[in-house]
Amino acid sequence: MKTRFLAALAAVTFATTALAYQVTGEVDSVTPTTVVVKATGGKNKGEKFEMTRTADTKVTGDLKKGSKVTVEYVITAKSVEVKADKPAKK
Repeated sequence: MKTRFLAALAAVTFATTALAYQVTGEVDSVTPTTVVVKATGGKNKGEKFEMTRTADTKVTGDLKKGSKVTVEYVITAKSVEVKADKPAKK
């Protein structure tokens, strides 16, 4: 029982940190529910990243248009629709 609990705890901990990404750039726009960052370097230079903000989003400093930021974000599946297999050709 104790081993299952520890395994489940480890799985949850790993799941919450395994798919974290980050983008560094300049804030293009900011609202109470979103932030758009234009990447300033790397392979995504010039690309805009729009991310949702929630009450749990930790913001350090004055977040405003033009600010230089590094944003850590995660990608979460909202829904998954499985398509039927096509019949095999005869």
